[in-house]
Amino acid sequence: MFKQIELNYNFNALEPYIDELTMITHYSKHHAAYTNNLNGALDKLPDLKDSSIEDILGNLSDISDEALRTAVRNNGGGFYNHNLYFATLKPGGSNKPTGELADRIDKEFGSFKSFKEKLTAAALGRFGSGWAWLSANKNGDLHVSCSPNQDNPLMDNNGWVPILGIDVWEHAYYLKYKNLRGDYIGAFFEVLNWDEVTANYHRVKSA
Repeated sequence: MFKQIELNYNFNALEPYIDELTMITHYSKHHAAYTNNLNGALDKLPDLKDSSIEDILGNLSDISDEALRTAVRNNGGGFYNHNLYFATLKPGGSNKPTGELADRIDKEFGSFKSFKEKLTAAALGRFGSGWAWLSANKNGDLHVSCSPNQDNPLMDNNGWVPILGIDVWEHAYYLKYKNLRGDYIGAFFEVLNWDEVTANYHRVKSA
């Protein structure tokens, strides 16, 4: 049975950038529902009971029942995506990456500023609900993308693994920012924990 990530900060700890009510609703309602619904779907798929969420999402085509495949895609994506999202938030954040990840960002995007602009554009450009991603592969390459709904790069099964995700579903920001998605994205970077993103990067490279 899959479990929600346990937060290591209080619901109000990301104020004023992400408000307490949004965090309570996001984690206790939305993320909890994705987790419960994923486990409910997997109860009907006993062959997957020992699989990791990464393996499940990377091999959705192995689920022959279309309704169950859709349930696992939507709720499994919601479970995985939110675990990543909440894990990379931190009160006060950490301003920018350092070390190998910083060097790779400079190499592939020209500068940290250019990278941030590209990821912001991906988040702003996602029509409707979805996510913007920074992903890495085993070679240490980096890639910015976006996806609809609760999809993520694992589902493409082409070697890209998310190391940072910006949730641009309205439930992630609308209580505080209303329709000003750009203001929310700017605030997100203020509480982004680059130490955790860097750790994710090294995990992908060493997998």
